[in-house]
Amino acid sequence: MAQGMALVGPRHQKSRYSDEEEILRRRNEELEKELKESLEREKKVREEMERTKERLRAVEDAEERLCFQLGEQEAESVYEARAYSVEIRSLKEQLSQARKLIQSATALKDQP
Repeated sequence: MAQGMALVGPRHQKSRYSDEEEILRRRNEELEKELKESLEREKKVREEMERTKERLRAVEDAEERLCFQLGEQEAESVYEARAYSVEIRSLKEQLSQARKLIQSATALKDQP
């Protein structure tokens, strides 16, 4: 029995602990490697997000310019439509007066 106890003595405990320590050290190295990779991926994602934000700002600026140009075009279209409407009314009046003149000239011509 004394020999059995000697096996559990400090020498074997140290060996057992060093194996556990080695396992923990390796696991710690793996975790550190995973953390480093994770931080690298996070950095890349942040950089991509910044590039995406910049592209979004550029698109928003372009949209704003296009909306402004569209507003100007709409205003010009309304102005031209009103001008054409006035022109059409004027031409209708001229046509109406011309018809009246033709009718009165025809009526005078038909009178004996």
